[in-house]
Amino acid sequence: MHYSNSFSLLLSNYVVISAIRKKIYHNISIKALHSLRQYKQEKPIKLFSRKLRKGAKVVEKEEVDPKLYTRDTVRNIYNILRNFSWSSAQEHLERLPMRWDSYLINQVMKTHPPLEKAWLFFNWACRLRTFKHDQYTYTTMLDIFGEAGRISSMNYIFQQMKEKGIKIDAVTYTSLMHWRSKSGDVDGAIKVWKEMKTNGCYPTVVSYTAYIKILLDNDQVKEATDTYKEMLQSGLSPNCCTYTVLMEYLIGAGKCKEALDIFHKMQDAGVYPDKAACNILILKCCRSGEMLVMTPILEYMKENRFVLRYPVFVEAHQTLKSCSVSETLLRQVNPHIETESVSKDEVIHVITSSTIIPSNVDHELMEILLKKEKLIAVDYLLTGMVDKNIQLDSAIISTIIEVNCKHNRPDGALLVFDHCLKSGVNMKRNLYLGLIGVLIRSSIYSKLLEIVLEMYRQGHCLGLYHATLILYRLGKAGKPQYAVKIFNVLPEELKCTATYTALVGAYFSAGSSGKGLKIYETMRKKGFSPSLGTYNVLLTGLEKSGRVVELEIYRREKKSFEIGYNSHHHIILEEDRICDLLYGEMIS
Repeated sequence: MHYSNSFSLLLSNYVVISAIRKKIYHNISIKALHSLRQYKQEKPIKLFSRKLRKGAKVVEKEEVDPKLYTRDTVRNIYNILRNFSWSSAQEHLERLPMRWDSYLINQVMKTHPPLEKAWLFFNWACRLRTFKHDQYTYTTMLDIFGEAGRISSMNYIFQQMKEKGIKIDAVTYTSLMHWRSKSGDVDGAIKVWKEMKTNGCYPTVVSYTAYIKILLDNDQVKEATDTYKEMLQSGLSPNCCTYTVLMEYLIGAGKCKEALDIFHKMQDAGVYPDKAACNILILKCCRSGEMLVMTPILEYMKENRFVLRYPVFVEAHQTLKSCSVSETLLRQVNPHIETESVSKDEVIHVITSSTIIPSNVDHELMEILLKKEKLIAVDYLLTGMVDKNIQLDSAIISTIIEVNCKHNRPDGALLVFDHCLKSGVNMKRNLYLGLIGVLIRSSIYSKLLEIVLEMYRQGHCLGLYHATLILYRLGKAGKPQYAVKIFNVLPEELKCTATYTALVGAYFSAGSSGKGLKIYETMRKKGFSPSLGTYNVLLTGLEKSGRVVELEIYRREKKSFEIGYNSHHHIILEEDRICDLLYGEMIS
């Protein structure tokens, strides 16, 4: 706690001093660590041609081949790698009349061709007579393997650079450190940082930012504070990404006033939050349940005409609604989402409650049958209207689904859903949730994945609570095969402690304790900490499966966890609350 307070005080003081001392660096994101400075050809690549001898006839302009620019060449090579088998692609590449250099090879690899093709292309370039790989191409290949999660291959490339004497700079070290940390190897990332400094390679502001984030994400606050001081002493100034990492940590630690102070003072120092930074901070506020910082950030976004990504908007909307806070500012920041989502819902509500009878006879009859809840007749009439290609309006679609879900009639609701798929009609979010609910209650699981996919395709977010609840119900039904399919299509922001725990519980309920433990290990490697509900799932499942050794290990872990859980300083995240709500009463 002492280091956390001194850390936030240090940040607040520095942003004031830096405004006077020097001009702040322009915004450099962590992703920029893969953007390498390299010589770029200003002139277009020309095909090889012999020089004209004196007196030779000059060709007219109309007959000269059009100029071939680097971007066109890169696009052409990318299409070859993507669309042809390697044997055919290799023949095409060898016939290209161009001079292969480091810049061209590097740009092609940065287009992210298929992983296998990228590696084959990298090795093919090694055999070119006039070309030799350098630090830029090696670092890009290393980065491709790291992003794909192929850590062993990434380490192999790094070892090759050492053996061949290729220059290793801060960009290479930072990329290696970043991907090792992402894979869960925090110790390996720290080892890379120490090796970089031992070899006399000076870290950049991007390197410092990446390392500070790694330390803060793993609760090493003292080391992060020392690293931040070291960065300032080296003469480097924090950029937008550095401040974002620091504010994100402070919000998660419950130090909202300190985070808000830095948000204002960094602007006084000449560093302005960008759209990405605002989205990250708003999402962190939602997950931490902190409203104090959210309002100033939304006001800043409104002034600078920044908008939230749709998943972030949905989570912010739900958070404000659950806290009974006005959504006016959020809608002003995102008027396009307001028009498409909120206003549409209001219009549909008006249409539904309208007493005006449509002129179409089929629609009139449908409304009468729905009002009297003659649902079998509704099914027959709906089938006839679909066969006659009569378009249903959104109000009737909503009513049919709501009534069928209310009476637990999945077949009638699915009939409308299939019609919407064929005709391209977009349904409201609550209708998708109603469909999912009636299918689960009726033990019809084969259609769940299709509905969830269509829901996301139409721009609706499932939400953390509903995603976890679906996985929980599938687990209770002993259907892990459907649970894992739903989990795999969830966006990354919904893959957290709650959803991982629900997936673990699904496998334990089906008697697959080995797979359940593997999912739990994956959760830990991804950096998600278990909650009380997670331990309850593990202990209950291990006890039923008779795995005594693992049972005792996790029982001791749970006791240690409960000591910190009951302390006043323990921060319970939304995902942990949901997890504990569903699984908190499993064992005594």
